Amino acid sequence: MFLESNIHPQHPKGSIEVICGSMFSGKTEELIRRLKRAQFARQKVEIFKPAIDTRYDDVKVVSHNSNSIHSTPVPSSGNILLLANDVQVVGVDEAQFFDDGLIEVCNKLADSGIRVIVAGLDMDYLGKPFGPIPALLAIAEHVTKVHAICMRCGSIANYSHRITDESTLVLLGETNNYEPLCRDCYCSVKS
Repeated sequence: MFLESNIHPQHPKGSIEVICGSMFSGKTEELIRRLKRAQFARQKVEIFKPAIDTRYDDVKVVSHNSNSIHSTPVPSSGNILLLANDVQVVGVDEAQFFDDGLIEVCNKLADSGIRVIVAGLDMDYLGKPFGPIPALLAIAEHVTKVHAICMRCGSIANYSHRITDESTLVLLGETNNYEPLCRDCYCSVKS
């Protein structure tokens, strides 16, 4: 007797979801929403963030709207594989601050049947692709691009404009260091 289950063996299906956009677009808010829904469904969830991100809390992932969820700060992407044991869902916030090893980590987790949800900036303050996010966008099954509102004209904002003279690539901050801008406003301040 030929069974359909012979064609498609039953095993957990992993996936990679990427939530990306500019500063103040709601990336972390959306990540927290998805992770809390998974917890509500009694799924085993583990959340990670880069250890350098201590803006709002040393341990929690916190959105600009003060919504939060407990997480594990890690110094590098390799730590995620070591700590993501016996889970169904892995969340990663501020993924742009991780090393490029995050791509392989997410693939390994998804290949083992884990739902991986990653949030991060897709572009840096110079308007260039940021960290491992572009590669994660390429391999993700699901991509959500969220937008802020331009602080100058009210259009949809896609750029994180740095309003300080600091030129280091990684500068943690909020409204004191960045403002979301649309393409036209971003180009006009850069020229």
